[in-house]
Amino acid sequence: MAARYVAIIMDGNARWATERDLPVLEGHREGARTLKQTVRNAVRLDVKELTVYAFSTENWTRPQWEVRGLMRMFAELIESETPELDEEGVRMRFIGRREGVSKRLAERMDWAERETAGNDRMTLFVAFNYGGRAEIVDAARRFDGGDEDDFAKLLYAPEMNDPELLIRTSGEHRLSNYLLWQSAYSELVFSDVLWPDFDYDELAAALEEYASRERRFGAR
Repeated sequence: MAARYVAIIMDGNARWATERDLPVLEGHREGARTLKQTVRNAVRLDVKELTVYAFSTENWTRPQWEVRGLMRMFAELIESETPELDEEGVRMRFIGRREGVSKRLAERMDWAERETAGNDRMTLFVAFNYGGRAEIVDAARRFDGGDEDDFAKLLYAPEMNDPELLIRTSGEHRLSNYLLWQSAYSELVFSDVLWPDFDYDELAAALEEYASRERRFGAR
């Protein structure tokens, strides 16, 4: 069965740049170009929901020049890419905490969500200023009791399906505080490819690997 709900940890931008004697931010820019193409590849491969890890709650500890550069780049990308994504029928949703995000960037995020709200070809969830533990804590603060379904309604994007497949690039084998609640039964695929080099063939191979597995959800 093909994976319809896919999540990706986009890892390896800095290493990609370092290997080429380029500034780290150039690696992030190349990674952004890869994300743009990956969204289109996912549409071609009939993925219905794609969730990407763009900036974690822990990433604020990076050097301030890198954080500032990333914030500027994110704002520019949202402005430039939203119209194209809208034309292609992609709905955008940002998940994560808005505290600490600049007013300009938060406004761009709200604008992108409004502009693409009516699209249904694919939903792109962008995890920005996101942490899996933070999401669970934020939901727990508002939880008045009930079962798992009641709790899940308090997560950042209750309409998001649990990812069937979670991909991480760059050869690292960990979740890094990503979608801890939602990925409880996700199939994991780890790629040695650095994110800027992740292409259609890599995505297709991960989807093929998923299709070859039997999901049991704890059963025999």
